[in-house]
Amino acid sequence: MKRIIGAKAKAPAPAARTPERAGAAEARMLQVDEESSGQRLDNFLLRQLKGVPKTHVYRIIRSGEVRVNKGRARADTRVQAGDLVRLPPVRVAARAAGVGTDGGVGGAAEAQAAAQVPARQFPILFEDEYLIALDKPAGVAVHGGSGVSFGVIEQLRRARPEARFLELVHRLDRETSGILLVAKKRSALTRLQDQFRSRATGKTYLALVTGVWPANQKVIDLPLHKYLLPGTPGQAGQGGNAGAGERRVRIARADDPQGQRAITLVQVRRVLPARPQQGLPAMTLLEVTIKTGRTHQIRVHLASQGHPIAGDDKYGDFELNKRLARRGLKRMFLHAWRLDFTHPATDAPVRLHAELPPELADFLQRD
Repeated sequence: MKRIIGAKAKAPAPAARTPERAGAAEARMLQVDEESSGQRLDNFLLRQLKGVPKTHVYRIIRSGEVRVNKGRARADTRVQAGDLVRLPPVRVAARAAGVGTDGGVGGAAEAQAAAQVPARQFPILFEDEYLIALDKPAGVAVHGGSGVSFGVIEQLRRARPEARFLELVHRLDRETSGILLVAKKRSALTRLQDQFRSRATGKTYLALVTGVWPANQKVIDLPLHKYLLPGTPGQAGQGGNAGAGERRVRIARADDPQGQRAITLVQVRRVLPARPQQGLPAMTLLEVTIKTGRTHQIRVHLASQGHPIAGDDKYGDFELNKRLARRGLKRMFLHAWRLDFTHPATDAPVRLHAELPPELADFLQRD
C-alpha cells in the first residue's frame, strides 16, 4: 500500500548536515498534500514541528512568520492540497536537547514530557487502513491537557511510531469507558467528524443510575450551559479551592443565550432491587442514546431527573458513592457500549459493541 507523506519539501533536499551544523535552523517551504487537505494550520504545524512547544507554534503563526501561499494566515485557517506553507527557522534539534530557540530552556520541559509518554496498546474492536475503534478503559484521558500530561492518542502514537496519521474522531470523558474512534487518514477523519456533527451516528451508552427510573420517561430535551467553578485553583486549605476553575455543566434556563439544546433518549434495561443490608438503594441499568454530543450531557440530564449515575464524582450522590466504593464500584458506571456509523471509505454501515468491563459487570452480579 502506498504511503502518503503528511507534507513534502518543495525545494530539493539540502545536503546532509555535518555534526557541527546539526542544530542550525533555516526556513522551509512545505507543500500540503491530499492527506493533509482540510486540516487546520495549527494542527498541520504541530504535526510537522514535533518537539516544538505549542506556545511557540502559535506565536510564530500570530507574528506572521508562518505564511500560506505567501500571505499571513490564522491558526484556524484550513490548508488545502497544493498550498505552500513557509516555516520560519525553528531549532527543533536544539529543543530536543533542552534548549529553546531563544537560547533559553523554555521548551525543555515539554520536549522531555513528550519523550516520557509511555507507549500503550489498547483493546481493538475494529481496525482497517482508515480507522481504529478501540475500547478505552476508565480513568484514562483521551488526550493530554488540563493538568493531564498525556492520554490515549499520545500513547497510541508512541506505540505506533510508523503511523503517519493518528487523530481522535471524537472524545469520551476521562471517567467513561468504551468505544473510541481514531482516524488513520485525513479523509477518514473529515468524513467521520461530519457524521458526528450532523448527528448521523448512533451512540448508545450503558449507565447505572440511583433509584427506579420511570419506564415512561424516555426523552430528555433540556438545554445545557457550561461554566467554570469559581475560586482560585489549588488544594483546599493551601490558599486555593480544590476543583476551582474546573469545567461544569448545568441545565440552562429557557432564556439563557448560552444554553445549547441537548436531547437524550432513555430505555430501561434492568432494575436492581435495593440492598438495605449493604446500605444501597434500588438502581436502574439504562441504555442511553444521545442525539446531541454536549459536554457531560448524559451525566447532567440523568441527574436533573433525580437519578444521578452511580459513582459520578461531579454530579452524583457523594455519600452513596462512598458506600458503592466499599462494595466494589470505584468508578463512574458509564460505558460507551454501542456505536453505529457509516464507513468513511466504503459507505457500508458499521455497528460496534464494547461489552461492559469486568469491574462494572461484576458489580451487577453481586448480591
